[in-house]
Amino acid sequence: MRLSVLTGSLILGLVSAQSVNAASIYAGQAKAAAVCSQCHGIITPSAEAPFPPLAGRDMDYLKTALKQYRDKTRKSDIMNAIAGSLSDDDIGNVAAYYAKLKP
Repeated sequence: MRLSVLTGSLILGLVSAQSVNAASIYAGQAKAAAVCSQCHGIITPSAEAPFPPLAGRDMDYLKTALKQYRDKTRKSDIMNAIAGSLSDDDIGNVAAYYAKLKP
């Protein structure tokens, strides 16, 4: 009896964790389309996208870079302004979305 309750709890926890992760990826997709894609594209840069694509980049790297741009410890006039509008949740969501994409 205890084993089945424990197993059920673990399964419920895994399911809820996956739905939260899925929600953050969808939120990241929306934010990336609105904020990032004009310069970086979504998967590959368009002809107008002068900066490297972010698809497939390491999630921790993206989060760190965006936080550094936001906090202005990493300098770029454009990125400091853009990242300055992002919350911690936005940064996590965008990083999760781009990291999930295949380059």
